[in-house]
Amino acid sequence: MPAVLRTPRSQWVSAAAEALAAGGVEAVRVESLSASIGVTKGSFYAHFRTREQLLTEVLDDWERRSTDDVLAQVGSPDADVVDRINDAGALTFSQELVPLDLAVRGWARRDAEVRARLRRVDNARMEFLREQFGSFVSDPDEVEARSILAFTLAIGSHFLAADLNGRGKQDALANAGRRVLFRREHPLSD
Repeated sequence: MPAVLRTPRSQWVSAAAEALAAGGVEAVRVESLSASIGVTKGSFYAHFRTREQLLTEVLDDWERRSTDDVLAQVGSPDADVVDRINDAGALTFSQELVPLDLAVRGWARRDAEVRARLRRVDNARMEFLREQFGSFVSDPDEVEARSILAFTLAIGSHFLAADLNGRGKQDALANAGRRVLFRREHPLSD
């Protein structure tokens, strides 16, 4: 009798992440996931006790991919700081991760535990930016301001629907990014 192949646990996590990204946490249902994978509901219970356990693993995977994996890919600390910031932004807000990131943000508005996890991820992202900007900006207030501007530009760009003075969206966003990443300090006059 040939061995029965089980649907890998990672396939359930991946399918749940896709459902979350497409339709929010309400779309992550065992029945619909089993149908999309092409297996019975019983296969789910071979890996997970509850839907909540699956959702926790989806968040674990999102957090790892959004922080540890990104930091591992941005290059050595000796690489150009602007390249490191741009690479981190491109990886963090890639077409693969951004739908999931936005879904987690929506979910966090209604769930305190998810909100705490999102805060941890965003704090890691902000700390990376502070370190990078701090390598060429000496004023702590400007380091913080640039870090906030870079991070909110990356997140906010996904919600921007405004006309941008005849520029294409990508061109306008790139121009804004260049201004945030400018290598000299811009002290504010009081």
